[in-house]
Amino acid sequence: MYKIKPETVGDILKEYYHKDAVMHTCHPFNVLEGIEEITDIFYKPFTAAFPDMKKDNNILMAGHYNDGDWVSATGNIVATFENDWIDIPASRGATWVRYGEFHKMVDGKIIETRLIVDILDVMRQSGFRFIPTLAPEIVVPGPATKDGILLYETDDNESKKSLQLVEDMLYKGLINAASGLEKQRLEAYWANDFMWYGPAGIGSTKGIKGFKEYHQGPFMKALPDRVGGHNHAARFGDANYVSSTGWPSVEATHTGAGWLGIPAPNKKVNMRVMDWWRREGNLLVENWVLIDLIEYLFQLDIDIIDRLRKRQYLI
Repeated sequence: MYKIKPETVGDILKEYYHKDAVMHTCHPFNVLEGIEEITDIFYKPFTAAFPDMKKDNNILMAGHYNDGDWVSATGNIVATFENDWIDIPASRGATWVRYGEFHKMVDGKIIETRLIVDILDVMRQSGFRFIPTLAPEIVVPGPATKDGILLYETDDNESKKSLQLVEDMLYKGLINAASGLEKQRLEAYWANDFMWYGPAGIGSTKGIKGFKEYHQGPFMKALPDRVGGHNHAARFGDANYVSSTGWPSVEATHTGAGWLGIPAPNKKVNMRVMDWWRREGNLLVENWVLIDLIEYLFQLDIDIIDRLRKRQYLI
């Protein structure tokens, strides 16, 4: 993918993708079926917009889930934003395009891709903001330990230990959302000073206190009946890392005001989510989260791309 061009991207994809591949991705692309759609609808416009792209993986890991072998990666595509993309005016400057991706492999080819690109953050870097975030929006870094690229066989016992910790956190801790923050027992699963890297529109937090104040508290107030951690397409551990994706992975009724800077719409919603976690000892110390917030807001009749096109509701 290094400095790939619109005229060559199709041939590259044919080399690595199964002919019947499907891509489940973010709004407004959503579901693309077959190499031609993946090429023409997503990759050709994307590579035309960012012609000198360099893909910097911060985490690259693999594992088995149900009936498939998966590879997942997250990081930043660093490129010059040279041409408009999805009605986002090109800034002509360096841009960090945050992404997360999962690839299901069959016979050495990619048969299914799950991809989220933080489009809101591309808008932010181009000077367009629509959501008053509670926490800082940053260029999200990789693991503090600089060991997220796992190109070797890892200890299966460590992988299982990491996966078990994440699943305990989800199904014994966060599942108690309706009972309040204290019932989630965050201290049992997270280091006190852990880093939580959220998407644009939410931001990043430090420590359990910051996580509660700037994300988890407002999030739970907005979605008090939320159910999460299910409908995932893949979830696996690799050494001290765990990755998970699938949608709808959070389903709820948005009844509270404040989160994402919007009033209470009282509507049923769901989320497209990706997570990566890093474990140290018996606690989680870093969490990278991508959410397709443009699609989430679209469910609430808030069309961010249309607002960008019309230059409406900018902050």
